[in-house]
Amino acid sequence: MSAESIESRASAFGALQRFVRRNPPVERCELCGAGLGREHDHLLEPANRRLTCACQACAILFGQSGQRFKRVPRRVRFLPEFRMTDAHWDSLMVPINMAFFFQSSVAGKVLAIYPSAAGATESLLSLETWDQIVADNLDVLSMEADVEALLVNRLGSQRGFPMHQYFLLPIDECYKLVGLVRTHWRGLSGGDEMWQSMITFFESLAARAGVDLHA
Repeated sequence: MSAESIESRASAFGALQRFVRRNPPVERCELCGAGLGREHDHLLEPANRRLTCACQACAILFGQSGQRFKRVPRRVRFLPEFRMTDAHWDSLMVPINMAFFFQSSVAGKVLAIYPSAAGATESLLSLETWDQIVADNLDVLSMEADVEALLVNRLGSQRGFPMHQYFLLPIDECYKLVGLVRTHWRGLSGGDEMWQSMITFFESLAARAGVDLHA
């Protein structure tokens, strides 16, 4: 093969690489195949807690009441007045200082899930303690079953967080957090990359809720 032919092929291969970088694979609606933007809707199957990427039309059509799927809302709310004592938290029996809580229509109760290196891990939940937390924080009653959750972050300044943080948010964001932890976890303590990704995640939530956690 001549040097000119080799150079020509190398040039063509380089052009193909640049094209692939400029045109990453398009994420598509799992129901109709339409292309999706970076920000798009999700549908949840309560029976198995499976999330499905969907275009807006399918999200509206299939996410109606009584359907197999439930449409996941997009709103994020920060709860600056949330009341939770250390004793209440300890009685929830969550082994780390972070978890999300949601009402499962299938299980007929509130479930507690925390992120770990192994993925989403379910914790036993004291119903009596949960009822007391709800009594002190009536905003929790506005959560939509299955698709919204209370996310509690009590990791504090030792992990780079300015304060205890409490959000009402879409369930897909909770599983996004689980994915971040599982993907980036290194060693015994998680590693700097994982902790920084979590800080960035919570700063993004705060921005969506319209608050500055460092003010």
